[in-house]
Amino acid sequence: MSDGLYVPLADGTLALEPLAERHREGLRAACAQDTEIWAVYPHNYLGADFDVQFDRLLGSAPQRRVYAILADGVVAGMTGWLEHGAPGWSIEIGNSFIVPALRGTGFNGRLKRLMIDHAFACGLARVVFKVDRLNTRSQAAVRKLGGVEEGLMRHERRTWTGRVRDTVLFSILREEWLGRP
Repeated sequence: MSDGLYVPLADGTLALEPLAERHREGLRAACAQDTEIWAVYPHNYLGADFDVQFDRLLGSAPQRRVYAILADGVVAGMTGWLEHGAPGWSIEIGNSFIVPALRGTGFNGRLKRLMIDHAFACGLARVVFKVDRLNTRSQAAVRKLGGVEEGLMRHERRTWTGRVRDTVLFSILREEWLGRP
């Protein structure tokens, strides 16, 4: 993964900061605002599981580079770059969560457009999203961005609950993104 990809990004009051220890308690509080969503995530970020997952994220470079999402200076979630496909060619945006109060406000669209613009400015040709088949809200958000559904990866992983997850694969290509109205 290119080091130039994982840099602080901002758009007005929206900021992405490389995840660091200083974000731990803010992210813990943000994740606790939605206790039900974690059932469709591969990992649990509630209770005693939070610290284990946070520590895992801090130690996951270079395959996974996670940001703290800040709204008006307050931690409002997380998202990241995940290795996918050929280095320097394709990247996944994943490990995403935003607090319920910001959902449906256009905040997620701003956040993802900021990341996608940056990925293509860094020379990447493809941005990928992998979404749990049960997470229809996230699938709709990716489609709204222009993501093209490529298919279903059946039994792609086992989640923290033991459920076997089917994952919908989406992509956006540089020429599609740059040619959009």
